[in-house]
Amino acid sequence: MKTICICGGGALGLVMASVLSSTHDVTVCILTAHPQQWSKSISSVDGTGKVYQGVLAKVTDRPEDVIPQSDIVLLCLPGFLIEQTLHQIAPYVTTQAIGSIVSSTGFFFQAHRIFAKTTPLFGFQRVPYIARVREYGHVADLLGYKQSLYMATENLPADFETLWEHWLHTPVVHLLNYLEASLTNSNPLLHPARLYGMWHEWKGEPYKQQTLFYAEWDNYSSRVYIAMDNEFQRLCQTLGVRIPSVLDYYESTDAVSLTNKLRSIKAFQTIKAPMKETANGWVPDFGSRYFTEDFPYGLQIVKDLTLTHQIETPVIDKVLMWGTKTMETC
Repeated sequence: MKTICICGGGALGLVMASVLSSTHDVTVCILTAHPQQWSKSISSVDGTGKVYQGVLAKVTDRPEDVIPQSDIVLLCLPGFLIEQTLHQIAPYVTTQAIGSIVSSTGFFFQAHRIFAKTTPLFGFQRVPYIARVREYGHVADLLGYKQSLYMATENLPADFETLWEHWLHTPVVHLLNYLEASLTNSNPLLHPARLYGMWHEWKGEPYKQQTLFYAEWDNYSSRVYIAMDNEFQRLCQTLGVRIPSVLDYYESTDAVSLTNKLRSIKAFQTIKAPMKETANGWVPDFGSRYFTEDFPYGLQIVKDLTLTHQIETPVIDKVLMWGTKTMETC
């Protein structure tokens, strides 16, 4: 029996807690800033109606109540909360494996600064599920699964990934090093490319309805995404990191086929662009996590590494500058 402490109470934290606590060989605790809003009995429902029902051992906002007795600590947090949370749990970490549900927002870089070199660390390259909260702390919607997961580990036994394969019922591929998990052309490039494609020329005119992020994806956004990925791939080649190009990953050959692919993914169909409703219509929400996470804690990490290795990135520069200025002025 393993005890897993999940840090974070958002959609991914709720889904992971539901899936893991529904098994017979895992005890799950939650470390969250809002424990009073959680139920001990939680569930997640996928698109077929399958329900993952679980019971939590403890829900608290005190790391000293859950970290010492845990075997594994899994961060399901936005990028801006990772470093803060690692500092909070550090006094109670001994031999626990510390990991992150996604590594592209700086987890390994921050963990290396905070913990000893011998600390067991792990991180998923991409999130295992597409998830949305239905009722905070109670029920989540599991909108999509991944066919396989990719994980980097440090100071952990060879069978560690096997545990996750068993718990999540999904093959887990071992990555050679933390950079392969930390660098991805998924959200840190995909979200900024689409946001830039939609709104880099926006003049303040409200929309009649909320835009669909993927189902209304356009060829311009695809061209921006591909150009950013070309620059990203030069960084990967320099670092000796294996990351499939976006065209390979989405089984596409050009911008048009990439657009068609992204529009057609069933799990993405209902995902909406980050927007908020006003009296006059819908406007971009420049304070959403699509901006506050994927620019400063996603794309900026890629840019910092390209600067270190003197790789020119004119398209990434343009998109990053636009996103940063947009957040500063809103």
